[in-house]
Amino acid sequence: MLEIKSRLKVRRGAYRLEVRGALRLPFEARQKSRQRARLVSGEEVALVLPRGEWLRGGDLLVASDGRVIEVLAEPERVLHVECASPAALARAAYHLGNRHVPVEVGEGYLRIAADHVLEEMLKGLGASLTAIDAPFEPEAGAYAAGHQHSAATQGARIHEHGAAACGHEHGHDHDHDHDHGHDHAHHRHREHD
Repeated sequence: MLEIKSRLKVRRGAYRLEVRGALRLPFEARQKSRQRARLVSGEEVALVLPRGEWLRGGDLLVASDGRVIEVLAEPERVLHVECASPAALARAAYHLGNRHVPVEVGEGYLRIAADHVLEEMLKGLGASLTAIDAPFEPEAGAYAAGHQHSAATQGARIHEHGAAACGHEHGHDHDHDHDHGHDHAHHRHREHD
């Protein structure tokens, strides 16, 4: 079986490369560093990437036989979220971030995986939602390299907590592996003058 153990570390276009295969995966599968999958051609492959790495559409991988394989983001059902103002869109993003939801941020819109509970919440905030099939490329998050979550919540997150939301500053210069409630014992509190 063909193995894929590494991502090509060069910037696309830096060298002339011949892409000789494509791996089309939905977002959930692109978060898994170890799995069996099939190239678009039908050939079975084993992904054995370093743990914690996840793939984006357009990434280039190197197979055990030297072939360069391109990752394609498979279209999937997502909710396309728009709001009447930038402030309303930011409010929607804030509430999604509070729930650690993977969010794709675009020019004037957000996209999330289809979820009826989140759909109702967003409608309650006045957002306009459209269910569409599109590649899903959520944000990697400001702390993606050192901010690991359990496998059930692994992925990109909008994770910003303002002082008003938590009542104090939420410093995130640490690693931890637990679910996030908003009553962390390790918050840093600001002194008020």
